[in-house]
Amino acid sequence: MAAASKVTLHTMLGNYPIVAPLKSGAVRSGLAELDFVEVKVANNLFKRVVREAKYDLAELAIVTYLQGKSYGKPYVLMPIVVVSRGQHHTIAYNAERGTLQPSDLPGKRVGVRAYTVTTGAWVRGILASDYGVDINKVEWITFEDPHVAEFHDPDIVKRAPPGKELLQMLLDGEIDAAIVGDKLPDARLRHLIPDADAVAKNWAERHHGVPINHMMVVRAELSRSRPDVVQDVFRQFEESKRAAGLPDAGTLDPYRFGVEACRPILEVIIDFCRQQGLLARPLSVDELFDDTTRALGAG
Repeated sequence: MAAASKVTLHTMLGNYPIVAPLKSGAVRSGLAELDFVEVKVANNLFKRVVREAKYDLAELAIVTYLQGKSYGKPYVLMPIVVVSRGQHHTIAYNAERGTLQPSDLPGKRVGVRAYTVTTGAWVRGILASDYGVDINKVEWITFEDPHVAEFHDPDIVKRAPPGKELLQMLLDGEIDAAIVGDKLPDARLRHLIPDADAVAKNWAERHHGVPINHMMVVRAELSRSRPDVVQDVFRQFEESKRAAGLPDAGTLDPYRFGVEACRPILEVIIDFCRQQGLLARPLSVDELFDDTTRALGAG
């Protein structure tokens, strides 16, 4: 029997602890060679995934993938989480302009890079489900288009004037709060949700997982024609995690492998996207995967 042919996969993947051994060449394969495109911030290339189908294998924000799937983009999800985190600490306000709490948000203006970014979807879902915030009574101020070209922002979204920047608008009082990301970028800012880290840990324990930011996707045609290659890619990521010295941390593991390990959190984010009108059609967890990727990590 002839040996399976080796393939080179045009790959877009950021730099994270879990993939450092993979990207350095410490983890290798005789079946699938990953040709990495140079990238500093992966989200700058997400549009190229869902608008151009540019890569064979790519990291993608989970909400961008869900939107792309609902519009028929040619990728299938792999059950590999490369970025996840608590989300409660990512929304902030300027304490110099008075205190603010989640219940104050209706009628206010909240900035976010784009309405469809995954962190924004998580934060809105948490505010609605855990704090009773009617997110449709908030005016969301954005600065970028959605990654998926077919999606159009709802009426509650307004674009910031040209030349404006999110942080400066927050400091100047032009917006009342903002989703600023992982770290507070100015000493005047405070977390909108008190004790954010402790609350996020409790949330993850209750929902059986850390909120997912980015997972891996693979070209659907490749998954159909070369399941052996997709299986080998999965093995490389698992081996990279072990080589990086990252143990399985159970429910609170930020790097989860396999459909069942990811299912509880995927169900939550799908529901949040449905509630926020982000999907062109309903989705289930199982249809995010095909027969090849659904079986990964199940043995």
